[in-house]
Amino acid sequence: MRSRLAVSAVLLLGTALLGGCSTTVHMEPAADANNPLCADVVVSLQNTSTLAGQDRRWTDAQATAAWGEESSAILLTCGLDKPAPTAELQCVTLEGVDWLVDASETPYVRLTTYGREPAVQMYIDTGVVSSNDVISNRGIVGAITSIPADGNCTSPDELPQDYDPDAGN
Repeated sequence: MRSRLAVSAVLLLGTALLGGCSTTVHMEPAADANNPLCADVVVSLQNTSTLAGQDRRWTDAQATAAWGEESSAILLTCGLDKPAPTAELQCVTLEGVDWLVDASETPYVRLTTYGREPAVQMYIDTGVVSSNDVISNRGIVGAITSIPADGNCTSPDELPQDYDPDAGN
């Protein structure tokens, strides 16, 4: 009986210690986070335990995902309104997905899918990871393309596979 109690105490302590090492990332769900297509995105991401060298973390909001240490280098939110056409933001196409690029908070880059409803947004700390490595990741591309495209950029910048916006090429 004593050994069972000791084993139980060790297991509880180990669980508490492991849980303490990985805090949950607080995020806000998008307005359309309960869209079934966002559920498809999140299910598609189940096998993406690492992204651009960053480990996946738990989030506390529906239709969200996060990767990275305490600062969360990569945040994903599904369920945003479909962006309207704009001349203010650069539109790029990579791996068949159109992205509006907002670099106004450098080194953070906000990438929002264009021509897909609901929209998916990636918020990436380019001081930690390359945004190209994130949006060209097979898991991310598969998740995003589970939302059918119903439009595209009129004249997107086609990015080569080795494009790295953080390096200025």
